[in-house]
Amino acid sequence: MDEVDGVHDLGGMQDFGPVLVERSEPVFHASWEARVFGIGGIVTLQGLANTNKVRHAIERMDPSHYLGSPYFEHCLTAFATLLAEQGVLTREELEARAGVPFPLSRPSQAPPWPRAAAGDGHSRFAVGDRVRVSGAHPRGHTRCPRYVRGKQGIVDRCDGAFTLPDADVHGDDPPVEPTYAVRFDAAELWGEEAESGATVSVDLWESYLEPA
Repeated sequence: MDEVDGVHDLGGMQDFGPVLVERSEPVFHASWEARVFGIGGIVTLQGLANTNKVRHAIERMDPSHYLGSPYFEHCLTAFATLLAEQGVLTREELEARAGVPFPLSRPSQAPPWPRAAAGDGHSRFAVGDRVRVSGAHPRGHTRCPRYVRGKQGIVDRCDGAFTLPDADVHGDDPPVEPTYAVRFDAAELWGEEAESGATVSVDLWESYLEPA
């Protein structure tokens, strides 16, 4: 399968520069950011969006728009896109209010999530198990980072069961699955360039894992 991951999946990529930490950083840098935060609460309470669908709408942004815009603009674009897709408002209404072209995210190209048989709720893996991450590159939303796909790690912790994000966005009846904290040697992820002895821990759903 061709790799079709979006520009948002930047984990492990190089040459984006250092992460700049702003001392005494305010919650919002401008009043419009607070308004976007409020919009998110409203659309969520009204059942028009949830965290996974908002994330997928952000993932569908035009790459140049995504890389050139701040966090709250990502959120605004996602909220507007989801509302337009559900017929709550139109691009024309957005542009009339803004007075400028209003970019929306591109349509999703993901196929519907196939309905799967319900699990028995028991964890398939235990602490200390060696697992391999699926090498699949899905066309839609997933919480399995690209840089761990196909790699081996050790289960460090068995966490609670949560709705599978992939199916939550693209299916009608998303399953609830066990999740795990999986520890990877940095050398497994990045080879000889990795820091000696370093490890990376990633939270992963059961569907992403298989025995190593």
